[in-house]
Amino acid sequence: MINSWSLLYDELYGDDEMSENKNDWGGEDKIENSISSCDDSINFKWKYNEELIAKELLEYIRGTYNQHYSAGDYKIQTLDLIEACGDGESFCRSNILKYASRYDKKGTARRDILKILHYTVLLMHFNDKNANCEIYPQ
Repeated sequence: MINSWSLLYDELYGDDEMSENKNDWGGEDKIENSISSCDDSINFKWKYNEELIAKELLEYIRGTYNQHYSAGDYKIQTLDLIEACGDGESFCRSNILKYASRYDKKGTARRDILKILHYTVLLMHFNDKNANCEIYPQ
């Protein structure tokens, strides 16, 4: 089967080196290890400024912890209460839709995108938590 992983393998290692180590998804263990070991120390160039955008998103998220939503001695955010009711995923999904539907109509477009991405990160957290995913520690 031809897929993007097999084409990437051919590009990296050539057609002659097809081995028996192929995974069910058509990729190669060597490719997965090569991709996961990519970091800035080998002068990796981001084509679309993803690294800078990810840093901006992290700074935005950090800033939300200083806002009125988490103020007070208890540091309980409204989202904690919503999740306690079992509505964390649906709340995050609804907010993604809200900010996407009013994109660039209220405030700034960039701020709307940051909010969408923040709620997307939160949605991933609650999805993993509800699926008993052990990717991230609780």
